[in-house]
Amino acid sequence: MADQFFEISFAGIFLSSAFAACFAELCTIPLDTAKVRLQLQKRAAIAGEGGGGGGASKYKGLLGTVVTIAKEEGLLALWKGIIPGLHRQCLYGGLRIGLYEPVKAFLVGSDSIGEVSLFSKIIAALVTGAIAIAVANPTDLVKVRLQAEGKMPVGVPRRYSGALDAYFTIAKQEGLAALWTGLGPNIARNAIINAAELASYDHVKESILKFPGFQDDVLTHFLAGLGAGFFAVCIGSPVDVVKSRMMGDSIYKSTLDCFFKTLKNEGPFAFYKGFLPNFGRLGLWNAIMFLTLEQVKKLFL
Repeated sequence: MADQFFEISFAGIFLSSAFAACFAELCTIPLDTAKVRLQLQKRAAIAGEGGGGGGASKYKGLLGTVVTIAKEEGLLALWKGIIPGLHRQCLYGGLRIGLYEPVKAFLVGSDSIGEVSLFSKIIAALVTGAIAIAVANPTDLVKVRLQAEGKMPVGVPRRYSGALDAYFTIAKQEGLAALWTGLGPNIARNAIINAAELASYDHVKESILKFPGFQDDVLTHFLAGLGAGFFAVCIGSPVDVVKSRMMGDSIYKSTLDCFFKTLKNEGPFAFYKGFLPNFGRLGLWNAIMFLTLEQVKKLFL
């Protein structure tokens, strides 16, 4: 992947990465919506108990959550947040991969010869992931806010009529800085996941190609993408839960407040709430994204 990227301009890398990320987002956002609902479920149940409501879990498992949302809110509800999701992938997806090679070259030196160390690859991916999500954080916030809304009671209007309304409403009611709510855990999550994805994709791909019968083709790209998704979820799930909870509502004072309240009220396993739907989504997302990226970038070679 890296050797070919040296032959492509930054614009070519950005466009191919943004397209691949948007296509993967479009295919997998129903699973992401299910993941967000599962991650926010315990907090919603606790709030319901405080107000006299029941604490029973509404959503159970990936498929159960998908079916419940589709049944109660309609099939299109599974694509809630798709517009800001595509906004996010255009910015974040394009920047994190587009900047990866330039940053890596800067770290090792332009005159460096030979194989780049795994450490340098990880640092480069951490930096590009952090930069990309710092730019794209408002799109992530709006996406989570829209996904978090369930079926509203009769006569109760939704907070936001759409993505653009959400951007302006949040800025007007909560202040412009509110669009960067959850930036700390979001940077942590996306920098870590970006490093896990890019480094593990290259490593898994190289490992697969060592087995007899495997070639640099669609099957190899798909399997390497699944591997990248698995490592990314294992490493990034705790910060992903904190990020979703902070962005889902404004009841937490800070990242640490959210972390410790979740730990105190629900225990350490709460940080892996929605692990299977998260892997189902992120594993499939990576498989589709890297497979698409490998094909689209050939247009720029």
